[in-house]
Formats: sequence, structure tokens, C-alpha cells
Amino acid sequence: MKKIVSAKDAISLIKDGATVMVGGFLSCGAPDKLIDELVAQGKKDLTMICNDTSYPNVDKGKVITNKLVKRVIAAHIGTNPETGRQMHEGEIAVELIPMGTLVEKIRAKGAGLGGVLTQTGIGTILEENKKTIEVDGKKFIFEKPLGADFALIYGTKADKYGNVSFFGTTRNFNTVMATAADTVIVQADEIVECLDPNEVVIPGLFVDYIVKREEN
Repeated sequence: MKKIVSAKDAISLIKDGATVMVGGFLSCGAPDKLIDELVAQGKKDLTMICNDTSYPNVDKGKVITNKLVKRVIAAHIGTNPETGRQMHEGEIAVELIPMGTLVEKIRAKGAGLGGVLTQTGIGTILEENKKTIEVDGKKFIFEKPLGADFALIYGTKADKYGNVSFFGTTRNFNTVMATAADTVIVQADEIVECLDPNEVVIPGLFVDYIVKREEN
């Protein structure tokens, strides 16, 4: 059985300076209560890997607004003006990666691969300082795997074994991030005794801690 813990106890495991993956596409499938606790505990100097930085003062955006992040690795930041402001002021470093490439880099880490080849970014600044490889006459950028110390993910339902299921598109980045971090913490709307195997999207072997999302 997996450890069912409070958000406070789960987030207390994260140290200043850690690299943290955070699931969700904007607010869809974002582990909002885990993020709230991250802010409440004032973890700082974090590297945050995410699809986006959401909106100001909303889930992932709160981490930015409270200046807890020193580096962001994301596919886009356009919905959060505060991220852009901090980037231009030199308060945080931002690395933008095309969304498909970002997912593949994370997937490669979880699958134990040495990297991935992609044509996305060929002939642009994304190619700068990157190794390129020619395959069958076509040029590819070599992208290294991307992992993290922690992954904070969302699940619609989890069982006591750590198996996780999702409703609709809430699975987004959560599924791949669960495979690519040293410690995985899932925030679930509901915790049940045992999921039907047909419902399982993330197998419990990837999950270390489960936190039930309590309503305010």
C-alpha cells in the first residue's frame, strides 16, 4: 500500500532548490492544493518543469507570483504576464521548449532512453548549441531526457495501492511526469479501496504518496 498523507507532510519532503515537475494544462488537471501548500511552506529557488505557468495567482501561477522559482522549463508562459515580467527583469530564467519536444524529453527519462531525435526547431534558435544528427538524409536535433526530483500530479481517483485514473483531458502532462521523477506525489479528488483495472491510467508502482484533495 502507498502512503496516504496530508498535503503538508507531502510537501515538507521538498527541499529548497529542488527540481519539481507540476502537471496540468493551465488549470485542467493541475494539483492545486499541493501547489497551495508549496506556496504556504515557502519553498524557494525551485526549478519548475511544467507545460505552462497558468494565470497570475492561479495554481502554478502562484509559485511564480510568490517568487519561489529561479528557473522555469515550459512550453509557454503567455497566459501569465508575471512570468514574462520576471524573465525580462532577470529575476528568473525561462527555457521555452516546444510542447511535443517537452513531452518527449520527459517520456525519454521515464522510459530510460538516452534521448530523442526531433526535427522541430531545425533552422531556428532552438538548434543553437544542440547536437544534430543526420538520419536517412534528414537533419534532427538530439534532445536529452528531462527528469526531476519531485512530480506533483493530479488524479481524479486513486486507490490505496497508488493506481490513478482520470476523467477526460485532466490526464494531460500528469501521466508522463509520473514516470520521470524520483518522488511522485498525487493529489486525488477521491481515494478508493481498489480501482477497476480497466480504469487505471497510471500504475501504482510510479506513485510514492497520495494526498486527498479536501474541499474548502
